[in-house]
Amino acid sequence: MATASYTPPPYQYGFADPELYQARTQPGLTEEVVREISGLKDEPVWMLEQRLRALKTFQEKPVPSWGADLSAINFDDITYFLRAHDSAERSWDEVPEKIKETFERIGVPQAEREYLAGSGAQYDSESVYHNLSEEWKVRGVIFCDLDTALREHSELVQRYFGTLVPAADNTFAALNSAVWSGGSFVYVPEGVHVTMPLQAYFRINAQKAGQFERTLIIVESGANVHYVEGCSAPSYSAGSLHAAVVEVFAAPGARVRYTTVQNWSDNVYNLVTKRARAQAGATVEWVDCNLGSCVTMKYPAVQLVGEGAHAEVLSLALAGPGQHQDAGSKIHHLAPNTTSTVTSKSVSFGGGRSSYRGLVVGNRASKGMRSRVVCDALLIDGVSRSDTYPTIDIAQPDSTVEHEASVSAIAEAQLSYLRSRGLTEAEAASLVVHGFLEPVVKQLPMEFAIEMNRLIELQMEGSVG
Repeated sequence: MATASYTPPPYQYGFADPELYQARTQPGLTEEVVREISGLKDEPVWMLEQRLRALKTFQEKPVPSWGADLSAINFDDITYFLRAHDSAERSWDEVPEKIKETFERIGVPQAEREYLAGSGAQYDSESVYHNLSEEWKVRGVIFCDLDTALREHSELVQRYFGTLVPAADNTFAALNSAVWSGGSFVYVPEGVHVTMPLQAYFRINAQKAGQFERTLIIVESGANVHYVEGCSAPSYSAGSLHAAVVEVFAAPGARVRYTTVQNWSDNVYNLVTKRARAQAGATVEWVDCNLGSCVTMKYPAVQLVGEGAHAEVLSLALAGPGQHQDAGSKIHHLAPNTTSTVTSKSVSFGGGRSSYRGLVVGNRASKGMRSRVVCDALLIDGVSRSDTYPTIDIAQPDSTVEHEASVSAIAEAQLSYLRSRGLTEAEAASLVVHGFLEPVVKQLPMEFAIEMNRLIELQMEGSVG
């Protein structure tokens, strides 16, 4: 087995801008802070009331103790709202130069020009840019930040907001519901197939800050969309908190793919609630790639509420030194002839820990359901760790459920063979890891797959040898 020595590589997106903000709340979470956030946004009364109820719920709920260690989070030390710019521009030329430089460095404008139907960028608490190509605007597609949607499409937002992930769902859903800001709103009309991805990029710049975006996606009958998000943050000695909520609604026959390529710095606590509802014949796919952060707790969920609905979760996690990637999925089969497939791939190295935490539920209405879960973990050294925590709860005897899990060490025979072909030990290990993760990476659009492979190489640099 390869030795466990490790030299951390430099974090690619660790640069930080000067902290110059037009508005920011005082650290800590109080009713006054929540009212200030809502007032700065000039929100309707019903949203302020929801926020205040969520704050009370958050204050009553304990921090979860069943997963990763969250004891170091100091909620009184976090700044919950920072405004770098007073509007979400629809022309890249109108974005402030300093913010524009940040997103140019991580490739967002270039990506939009080349292969996206629309692009958005959030800087700390609020969106600074959102744009959708004219081709999709004329077909009725809406793609904007959620703050804009609350002003311009209030009826739609009020109808769906918080109905899949209510504030009482969990501690961090309550926190998000109290202080949410930014995020994306996507609406695709009946029968419209958006053939190019929509992308949003989320950047935490400030130290001891939180980012609490809220994403709401509504896809009508027979429509199709692929939404991609990326994330990054500078490296600081003090931690930051990312607690997002995502709600996805797929009407009968709709198809939604939601792809996350997350690369937070290793001081970020990444605690996210993502849930979708699929009606009859609809398909929801989560492609979830988790790199970076000190802790990730994220379990994309799908409620299969209509006959013939399908869910697919492809999960990738890399856990390096000081990292705990606690990821997985939740599938609820609530209608006849529903199907689901979960594929989880994790790599642990340098003392990192990866965990798969999964749930498959079938109620009495789920006659003929079929579910398959495959969890594969790869350990690069003898000091890293991988765990699998599956829960299967099926009340319908006419069902087919499979669960398969494996943990393996990187094989010395593989490394020896590749070294004999002229590769260094590090190059050989990297090739093995790429091959192991390939079933997930190949599901990404080509440009994102290239970026993902580059990030994997950066993360793995120095892990063997």
